Amino acid sequence: MSIPRSKIKDYTQDMATERRRFLSKESASFLDDVGQYSMNPEVFSGNIENFIGVAQVPMGIAGPVKVNGEHAQGEFYIPLATTEGTLVASYNRGMKLTSMAGGVTVHVIDDKMNRAPVFVFEDAGRARDFGIWINEHFAELKELAESTSSVARLFSIEQFAASKIRWLRFNYQCGDAAGQNMVTKATHKACQWILSQQSVGLEYFSLAGNLDTDKKHSYINYLHTRGKRVVAEIRIPDQFIREVMRTDAQTLHNQRKISNVGAIMGGSVNNGAHAANGITAMFIATGQDVANVAESSAAITHADVMSNGDYYFSVTIPSLIVATYGGGTGLPTQRECLELLDCYGRDKVLKFAEIVGAVVLSGDLSLSAAIMADEWVSSHEELGRNREVSY
Repeated sequence: MSIPRSKIKDYTQDMATERRRFLSKESASFLDDVGQYSMNPEVFSGNIENFIGVAQVPMGIAGPVKVNGEHAQGEFYIPLATTEGTLVASYNRGMKLTSMAGGVTVHVIDDKMNRAPVFVFEDAGRARDFGIWINEHFAELKELAESTSSVARLFSIEQFAASKIRWLRFNYQCGDAAGQNMVTKATHKACQWILSQQSVGLEYFSLAGNLDTDKKHSYINYLHTRGKRVVAEIRIPDQFIREVMRTDAQTLHNQRKISNVGAIMGGSVNNGAHAANGITAMFIATGQDVANVAESSAAITHADVMSNGDYYFSVTIPSLIVATYGGGTGLPTQRECLELLDCYGRDKVLKFAEIVGAVVLSGDLSLSAAIMADEWVSSHEELGRNREVSY
């Protein structure tokens, strides 16, 4: 049987109830809790299809974390939506340490969103000539692409070649939106003009050739960035580490060197501790596209013990894809969480990215210290153990 739908009023309480009743008959299951929510279903239009209710994820607060950014300056309380016990407590402890040390310094050093169409020619020479032609006509392509949006700005087209295949990686800045849909529309307009020029020897075209690696990690994004490239760093006196984390700078640094080798052995995209935990919890709370964690959780961790005994620690997130406008950011609870950070709306995305960077660094320090202080297991036993529930 088909899922019930209404062409006129599909985002209503009545239609959501009808679909839940349909599912109960089809599966003999009950969705009573799924059907309990405070928001008017009309607000979900454009965010979900076949709406039946909400998945209620518990949310906690950590902080404050002190951020010394170019856009985010001051102390922030961080909303974290998760079902993993100990996660909020661990991040809270890391934020205590980083704030004691004067806060996390954060910079966004690159910002781009890309789409990478692919063109296949009859031979490699034709593909090379096409690449030269693209460079010569960048101004026309820029004008066409930007005509589709008041926000998107095309600033470069990178080219990659293999055999008789040529990928064009269109790089845009997208304001406060994440920008995937924006750049797809813009690149489509530019490519339609390219196709109309009937390039000699062109055999095949696709708007996506998988070199943008949308919603999956890649080394090209590691090096060239997709989203925001964020660097968070801090220097922490050894005394503070001993007081808060019950370990010391040299022990953390020794473990960091071992962890680097382990990450290489395992083929990991992140030589740090658990960036995905904090990023995912913030993404759910603030209405980000959670699938972007696949790219956003890649990270490069670097540490050193300074001559005075301080611990230098940094995390670089090469492809943090975030938004403060559009998508799920305008939904009621998600908007409230962004407003808690003063990060909702226009001209806020770089501030939000800096806060995420500070959160990731704080969480990585806390988990690493828990392992070294032999508190990892005990903390999960105390705060994160799921016990059997009687029904």
